[in-house]
Amino acid sequence: MPEHLGKQTLRLGTPVHVAAGAAVVGKKEGEGPLSDCFDTVSQDAYFGQKTWEAAETALMRSCFTAVCAKAQLAPGELHYILAGDLQNQCTASAYAVRDAGIPFLGLYNACSTMGEALGLGAVLTACGAGTVCAMVSSHFCTAERQFRMPLEYGGQRSPTAQWTVTGAGAVILRAGGAGPCITHITSGRVVDAGVKDLSNMGAAMAPAALDTLLAHFSDTGREPDYYDAVITGDLGHFGHTLLEDLARQEGLRFSRTFTDCGMLVFDKTNQDVHAGGSGAGCSASVFAGHILRCLREGSWNRVLFAPTGALMSTVTNQQGESIPAICHAVAVENEGGEI
Repeated sequence: MPEHLGKQTLRLGTPVHVAAGAAVVGKKEGEGPLSDCFDTVSQDAYFGQKTWEAAETALMRSCFTAVCAKAQLAPGELHYILAGDLQNQCTASAYAVRDAGIPFLGLYNACSTMGEALGLGAVLTACGAGTVCAMVSSHFCTAERQFRMPLEYGGQRSPTAQWTVTGAGAVILRAGGAGPCITHITSGRVVDAGVKDLSNMGAAMAPAALDTLLAHFSDTGREPDYYDAVITGDLGHFGHTLLEDLARQEGLRFSRTFTDCGMLVFDKTNQDVHAGGSGAGCSASVFAGHILRCLREGSWNRVLFAPTGALMSTVTNQQGESIPAICHAVAVENEGGEI
C-alpha cells in the first residue's frame, strides 16, 4: 500500500509500471525537435472533423487507440480511464471515450493535468485497480477560442506568451510487468503569486513549481542530483528562467538536466512560438513520447516529471482575480530505483 511521506508525498509500496505510452500531435509540433518521438503527426489541424472541438476529440481518440495497440490491450480490458483536457467540462475527453464502456474519471488541473492523471492512476493501480489509462490533450485552436480570442482576430502576442500545443499523450499503467516505474507522487498545493497577466503564465506557475519541488525533496530526503532529469511542464523559457532564480534563492542546485516541456517541444529559434509551448497536451505528449523513450533507452534512469498548471478562467481574469497555479510531481524510475 502507498506510504505517506512528509506533508505532500506518497511512496508506492508496489511499483506501478508504465507499460506503454503514445503521443499524437499536430503539424507544428511535428516540425519541432521532438518529431521522432511522436507516434503520429497530423498534417490536418481539423483531424478530419468540422470543428476545432471535434478535432480535439478525434486527436484523443487516435491517441487512445495507439496506446492500447502498443500495450497489446483491448480497450475493454482497462479498468479505468483517467483523462482531461482544457475544454469546458472536459468535453474532449468525455466524447473521446464515450463509446468505450469503461469507468471514466474526468480530470482538470489545467496544464498540470498529466501529472494529476499519472499520480491518481498510479495510486489506483497500486491499490488493486488493475490496468489504468491516463490520457490528456490540448488543441491550439480550442484553447485560443476558450481562453483568449478567436483566431480570426489576429491579436499581437507579447514576448512572454506561449503557444498551446496541439497534442495528446496517453499511458497504460499496470502493477506488474515491464517498463519504467512510478515510485513517488508529490501532489501540489495551490500557489498564488499575484500575477494577473494571461500572457505571462510562466511567471504565474514558476512559484508553484518551486513549492512542489521543495516539498518533494524535503519529503523524500532526496537531492536534485538523485535524478538524471528534472522536467517541469509548460513554464516555457521565461518561466523556467524565473524558476531557476527562485530555486537558487532556496539553495536548490541542479547540475544534471533541468528543463521544461514547453522548452523542449518547439524550436524557439526557427518556430514562432515566443516563450515556448504550453497546454495540457504539451507535458502529456512530451512525457508519453520523449521522456518515456529516454527512460526505455536508458539515457535516463530516474526522472522527476513536474507539470504545472494555471487555475484561472476567462471570467475570473476579467473580474480582476490573479492567477492561482499548481504543480504535481511524479518520480519515474527504471528497475532498481528506490521504492
